[in-house]
Amino acid sequence: MPKVQLLFFPGCPNVDATRAALREALAAENLALPIEDIDMEDPLAPEWARGWGSPTILIDGEDLDNQAASGAPACRVYPNGAPSVEVIRARIVGASLPTPRRGLQ
Repeated sequence: MPKVQLLFFPGCPNVDATRAALREALAAENLALPIEDIDMEDPLAPEWARGWGSPTILIDGEDLDNQAASGAPACRVYPNGAPSVEVIRARIVGASLPTPRRGLQ
C-alpha cells in the first residue's frame, strides 16, 4: 500500500481543500490508508519536509505533479486551488500497482 503524506503550514488557504480532495480520492479507491500530516513549521517536522510548498501531497515520497521541493516555504497554487480528486486517484492507483518483475513473462 502506498504511503500518503500531506505537507503544509498553517495559514495556507488551500490546505483544507487539498485534505478533503485527498480523503475523497482514498474513499473513491476504497482505501483506508492513513494520511501523515506534516506541519512544516513544527519544530519536530523532519528537515526534508521543510522545503516543499504548502500544501503538497506525497505518495510514496513522490509529488503528485513530479515537482521537486522548492527549498523555500511558500503557498503552493494548484488550478482550482487544490489538486483534483482525479489526479490524486491516478497517482494512488499507480503507486498501488505491483512492480513487474524482470525475467518473468
